[in-house]
Amino acid sequence: MDALIGQLQQTQSIVAVTGLVLLLLIEHIHPFFDFFHGSIKKKGIHLLANMTLGITNAVITSVFFAVAWLWAASWANTHDFGILNWLDLPVWAHAVGAVLLMDTWMYWWHVMNHKLPFFWRFHRVHHADPNMDVTTASRFHTGEIIFSSILRIPVIMLIGLHLWELLIYGTLLVVVVQFHHANIALPEKLDKMLRAVIVTPAMHKVHHSRWQPETDSNYTSLFSFWDRINSTFRLHDPLETISMGLDEFDSEEDQQVKGLFTMPFREGEEKKDK
Repeated sequence: MDALIGQLQQTQSIVAVTGLVLLLLIEHIHPFFDFFHGSIKKKGIHLLANMTLGITNAVITSVFFAVAWLWAASWANTHDFGILNWLDLPVWAHAVGAVLLMDTWMYWWHVMNHKLPFFWRFHRVHHADPNMDVTTASRFHTGEIIFSSILRIPVIMLIGLHLWELLIYGTLLVVVVQFHHANIALPEKLDKMLRAVIVTPAMHKVHHSRWQPETDSNYTSLFSFWDRINSTFRLHDPLETISMGLDEFDSEEDQQVKGLFTMPFREGEEKKDK
């Protein structure tokens, strides 16, 4: 089991790096929005700021929370605790249930980040990116990651997750989250087919709209059907007319590393109720 967990951890890291590089290349060759007008310098500054947050968060979760998640999963399974353990499912059904229940949690955690003002102060760092691309998938304030990581401990126990199931979910999540944040667009028929199951670029661009009714829609991270079930699914046509970001955090300072880290603790130029 230790060998499997190590292999899954390595796979998750390789998938994350490969996805980032590949999508950056595709965005460079054929971007949907010409955010940087061909300026490598502007794109580099944007990448550096977003990835500084991403790398900081990855280090913090690895050092401080990975062990806690392992303990939570081990405790739940040693004590036969948690929804999936109570159901006494076969291994494959346990794994499928684990992925679905974790994604359900992620949906409601995302809703909480929009609806509760305290959490929104941190989550708005992600939404304040006017140039959403694959690096935006890593642009989450460290405070949000810490809150999410702490809450994940009782969630793991309540679901009755195995650590290897959490790693499988994490790998699937990385792939889809990078994909739907990327500054790309798919042919409409392909996007429509894929978004019957997973979140697509066309779907998630709506979530990053400056218009609040669109911002407060399409909360799902992996499986798109949670939004349909909860009546939070929304599309925007034509997609080219979407303006992304937050009006109150549009300054140059807001897009720099210092601005990203301090954003939850200051007010924007134009206050909006969330």
